Amino acid sequence: MGAMERPAFSSDARKRLYEYVERNGTVKRHKLLDVVSLPSEEFREHLEGLKSDGYLQEEDGTLEIALEFGAVTEYETDDCAFLIRPGRQADFDGLIDTIRDVTAAETYVVAETIAEELLYEDAVSRHNSVSSRMFFVATVDGDVVGWTHLDLPQTEHAQGTAQQTVGVREAYRGHGIGTKLLARGVEWAEANGFRKVYNSVPITNERALEFLTVHGWDTEAIRRDHYEIDGECVDEVMMAYEL
Repeated sequence: MGAMERPAFSSDARKRLYEYVERNGTVKRHKLLDVVSLPSEEFREHLEGLKSDGYLQEEDGTLEIALEFGAVTEYETDDCAFLIRPGRQADFDGLIDTIRDVTAAETYVVAETIAEELLYEDAVSRHNSVSSRMFFVATVDGDVVGWTHLDLPQTEHAQGTAQQTVGVREAYRGHGIGTKLLARGVEWAEANGFRKVYNSVPITNERALEFLTVHGWDTEAIRRDHYEIDGECVDEVMMAYEL
């Protein structure tokens, strides 16, 4: 299955198996068998079909949805070595902590919302006929220190535009991690046929606006008094990057 193909299933049983894993992030094989009410042989047949078609992947008896995001890339500066790779369910806690670390230091409402969505759904990856999301993460010594997130609508009239967020923990800034994360998300969007990515930032978050501007993003619109922050109305700046 290509990363942006909508799920299509040859039977209702396969659809139910996929959707249960998609809703729950990761599922043990034996647990999935318990909840889908299929004979063991039929369950194995459908599960293997989903895996061979690229819909699910399994490791040590744990299933999760399989989306091809690209390779792991290693970078090294004079005093920092980091990896950028696709996010996975095992990164869940690190992602939440990193997003909260960034949004505690500077107002980034969309990122705060994404963290709440992750907590509500308890799943890093999401891919269905309505919407998809993906994460790339930056790690140092195995710990998540930054992310970029792409929200990818699947409905016909909105498929060409993706929403992107990016953030790096304060302690790891100044090493080019944010730049590499931003570029990774943009490159993926372009390779998968998107024509534009956008990022919505409160006008008070001057650092984020400057960062995006330096990297070629343009102000596309301003929504007046869109947020209420600390009791005051704050404009939202919609930044966009044409692909």
